[in-house]
Amino acid sequence: MPEKRSSKCPVCRKPKSSEFAPFCSAGCKDREWLGEGYKVPGPPVSPDQLADHFSGDAGRDGES
Repeated sequence: MPEKRSSKCPVCRKPKSSEFAPFCSAGCKDREWLGEGYKVPGPPVSPDQLADHFSGDAGRDGES
């Protein structure tokens, strides 16, 4: 039997929007990504390492 997909936003449970699926709005989509809902696998990165990376101070392999 096929799995029935929810038609509600996983954050606030309002009806989902096709534009922001599976969320109802950009706000819920951002809230999920900025909170603890979605994570990119890997070791934690300190704010200093992140700043170095974006300022171009880090080498190609991510180390200074």
